[in-house]
Amino acid sequence: MAKPVGRIEKEFFLNALYSENLPVIYVKDRTEYVLKLERPAGEELVFRPDRPMNKLPPNMKLPLLFDYRGQGIDFSAEVLAQKDDLIFCKTPDILYKNLDRNYLRVDAPSDLKILFNYQGDRYNLAFPRINEYENIVPEDIAHDMNPSNLSGLVKQITTSLSKFADGYKIVNFKDKRPDAMEERIISETGKTLFIPSTAEFFPKTDPYPKKRIITEELFKRYLESTGVGITFLDENCMRFLKHKHDEGIYSDAWIPILFHEYVIGYIHIWIENKSRPPFDYSKLDNVYQYAKVLAFALKENGYFDHGKVQSEPFECRVLDISASGLLFACSLGSTLLSTLFVDAELNIAIEAPNRTINLVAKIVRRFKDKTAGYFGCQFVEIAAEDMRYLFEYLYGRHYDDKDSAYLSGQV
Repeated sequence: MAKPVGRIEKEFFLNALYSENLPVIYVKDRTEYVLKLERPAGEELVFRPDRPMNKLPPNMKLPLLFDYRGQGIDFSAEVLAQKDDLIFCKTPDILYKNLDRNYLRVDAPSDLKILFNYQGDRYNLAFPRINEYENIVPEDIAHDMNPSNLSGLVKQITTSLSKFADGYKIVNFKDKRPDAMEERIISETGKTLFIPSTAEFFPKTDPYPKKRIITEELFKRYLESTGVGITFLDENCMRFLKHKHDEGIYSDAWIPILFHEYVIGYIHIWIENKSRPPFDYSKLDNVYQYAKVLAFALKENGYFDHGKVQSEPFECRVLDISASGLLFACSLGSTLLSTLFVDAELNIAIEAPNRTINLVAKIVRRFKDKTAGYFGCQFVEIAAEDMRYLFEYLYGRHYDDKDSAYLSGQV
C-alpha cells in the first residue's frame, strides 16, 4: 500500500533529487519526459525537461515519479510558471513510497472515452448501509454447506454454534430494526463487536488485513458520536462491560451478516459458563463463514430479488490512468457516491481511436474533498493483448518483457 512519507524523509528525498541528479518521469500525450531539478528544493521545485514541452497552464498538477535506489516515489506538483525552458512548481506537501501501482499515472488522453458499469447485480434494499462492499462468491462457501436448503443450513449452523457457545441468536434486520447499542454499532460500522472477556477490555488491535473488529478506539469513537464526552469514555466502556459481566455473560461476540453494502442482520454468540474457554479469533473465523453462507443462501433463494435494480453505463471524470488502473471522480451531488464502495467491481469499456478495451476493475481506495468523491481502481481482469495495447497507447513506446514485470502486481 502506498504510504505518505514523514517530513524528514520528504526533505531527504527532495535533497536526493538534486544532489544525485535523479530523473523524474512525466508522461503527457504518449510522450515520456525526463525532468531534472535545476537547483536545490525549497518552497518551489525548478525542473528542466529533456525536450521542449508544450505550454503548461498554471495550477495544473503534474503526476511525477522517480526511483530512489529501487524504491518508487510518487507525488503531484502544482505548476506555478513555465519560462526559459524551465518549469516552476510548488513543492508538494506529500510524497508517497511503497507504491501499490505498477506504472506511472498519466493524464487521461483527450481522445479516450471511458464508460463504467456495475459488475454483477445491484440492489436497493431497506437495510442499514455501510461504506464498504462484501462480495460473496460460491468459492467462499464450504463444500459441506448447502445454500439451496435454507432451513437445513440454519439448523447446521446453530448445531455448530452450540459446540462452542452457551447461547446464540440469528437476527434479521428485516424483522427487527437495530435498537440495542450493540445492534446500532455493528449496523453502522459493518464490523464485529468482539469481547473475549467482559472482565477485561475491548481488543486494542484488529489482526485482520481487511479490518473486521470494533477495537477500543472504534468503540470510543462511536460513544463520542452519541454525545458521550471525552472525559467519560473510559467510564462508559467499563460500565458497558460490567453490566454484561453482572448479567452472567463472560465472553461475547456480535457478528454482522453482510450482503453487498448492506448489514442484513447478525449472529450473536455468548458464554455464560465460567469454566468454558472464551471466544478467540478461530471461533470468530467460523462464525464469519456462517454469516457469509447465510447471506449467499438468502440471495440464492431470491430473498433480495425485490430490490434488484437495473444497471446502466455511466461516465465520470477520469483524472489519471496507468496501464494497471485509474482514478476517477464524481461530484458530491452525484447519486453514484452512495453506490460505489471499496472492493466493489466495475465493468469498464475504454474506447480508444482504433480499439475498445473491455476489462474488470476493483475499487481499492475511496476518498473525498469539498468538491468531489474519488475512486482508485485496480484492473483485475484484462486480456494480455489489451494490456499491451493500452500500455503502448498511454506511454507511446513499445511494450517489452521488462515492462511486463511492472504489470504483474497491483495498481
